[in-house]
Amino acid sequence: MSAQLKMLAIGTATQDVFLIGGSVFKPVMRAGKLYEDLPLGAKLSVQDIAFSTGGNASNAATTFARQGLHSMFMGVLGEDPAGDAVQRVLDLEGIDCRYVRQQADRHTSYSTILLAPNGERTILNYHGENLRADGSDLNLKTIAEADWLYLSSLGSMSLLEKVVSLAAKNGVKVALNPARTELDDAPRLRSLLDDITVLIANKEEMQLIVEGKKLEDLVRHACNLVPVAIVSDGPNGAMVSDGNEMVWAGMYEDVKVVDRLGAGDAFGSGFVAMYAQGKSLEDSLVFASANSTSVVTKVGAKEGILHKNARLHDMPLKITKATHAA
Repeated sequence: MSAQLKMLAIGTATQDVFLIGGSVFKPVMRAGKLYEDLPLGAKLSVQDIAFSTGGNASNAATTFARQGLHSMFMGVLGEDPAGDAVQRVLDLEGIDCRYVRQQADRHTSYSTILLAPNGERTILNYHGENLRADGSDLNLKTIAEADWLYLSSLGSMSLLEKVVSLAAKNGVKVALNPARTELDDAPRLRSLLDDITVLIANKEEMQLIVEGKKLEDLVRHACNLVPVAIVSDGPNGAMVSDGNEMVWAGMYEDVKVVDRLGAGDAFGSGFVAMYAQGKSLEDSLVFASANSTSVVTKVGAKEGILHKNARLHDMPLKITKATHAA
């Protein structure tokens, strides 16, 4: 049954180039914040370079494909070297690309990542052209063919509203990991949540949507708006609830962090990949945590994404009965 589930990820795909600088990109603390110092006019030698592809939706589509689901990606690429690189990786991952459009008048998103020794990074991103707000550059009628949509960083609230509305009309379940564009218009975002099945956000993001300081409070309030809510808090763990039970998970494994890029996408799509197949909240949360942990041990957003039947180990879990927020 799981192999027949159709998972459609709509959104961005990028060409990523990593400059691994060693001591060149050593973090410097100033006024409580970390910076990278690069002197103007200098010519600096980096330690290594790596090419990869990323983007919220293409990262999620890769998780779905590696879990044996029918994974589809919908987006727009340019007819340029970066677009060709993205398309090649999607094909290699076995992702259904019939809804990808490569257009001569568009430019593919491109990122140069300055990677520091501690796994943190500075990203220099050229966004390319955003998806059109009216959806005219996407074949949105094909949403009806999917069982699940995974949405993140569409770049337009108008487009998000259109996509979610079409999904609701066709009985398609929606997992939403809102990005900055959506979070900046929280009242408008909240108006869509009646049609969202799974809402995924980190602690700071969820605090823009509902009231609460603790993970437990945020999850309880969010479950008044959606059937399933997940809140992550980096090394402090994550919590998920379906309104009946609450599951807290600690750190999956204390690993050496090489690169944090794509960890959030791996977490969110990892949960949805399991939950869509009927797995329990706790099993879905364990896989999400393992997927995210694996990603940070590799350079690039996709290299560490787990394959089907990857061996998982136990992790700290706490399961309690949910109580509804007033």
